[in-house]
Amino acid sequence: MRKYPLIEGKVYHTFTRSIAGFEIFRNESDFQRMGSMLSYYKVKNPPAKFSIFSDIKNKESFYQRHLNSNDDLVDIFAYCFMPTHIHLILRQLMKDGISIFMGKVLNSYTRFFNLKNKRKGPLWESRFKNVEVGTDEQLLHLTRYIHLNPVTANLVEDPGDWHFSSYKEYLGEKKLEENICNYSRLLDIVPKDYKKFVSSRKEYQRELAGLKELFLD
Repeated sequence: MRKYPLIEGKVYHTFTRSIAGFEIFRNESDFQRMGSMLSYYKVKNPPAKFSIFSDIKNKESFYQRHLNSNDDLVDIFAYCFMPTHIHLILRQLMKDGISIFMGKVLNSYTRFFNLKNKRKGPLWESRFKNVEVGTDEQLLHLTRYIHLNPVTANLVEDPGDWHFSSYKEYLGEKKLEENICNYSRLLDIVPKDYKKFVSSRKEYQRELAGLKELFLD
């Protein structure tokens, strides 16, 4: 049990890392699998098995059915999948909603990854980390931070080149059935303004990451 229980209605930056920096996403299908799991497991009682949901033909009807559902464990406001870790911004909607959601997602991905790679054992560090997001302004800046993660890590030059985050959802460049987030419940995003907002911080965040290497924690 967590020392400080997560509270319904509160928004949290949730972070989880693989064991010893192990690469958990090795190709595009791995990233896509995790995205599908987020959409599926945010519903407390999914109406169908994941194998049925993962069929692309069923995703749009499932999404529409649960777009305004009262059966969701969490709201997903933003995400970024990195080769060794995951950033999520979640709002807890039910008691223990984030813990239940994260447990299902991480356990399901571990089973998938181990079976696919003929591997055994845990994949993630023992417990996900979380920090409460206090204001809408903090939330907006946090979305920029996680969307710039791939740029900061020198994986891409522009956040739009990284296909495994919610950045393109914020720009309105994904089809409805591909969307995972419902950030509009809290944030009023104008795509062209948001793009400028993120780009304005790109070089600074990369420079800041470089400076961190000069210090010992």
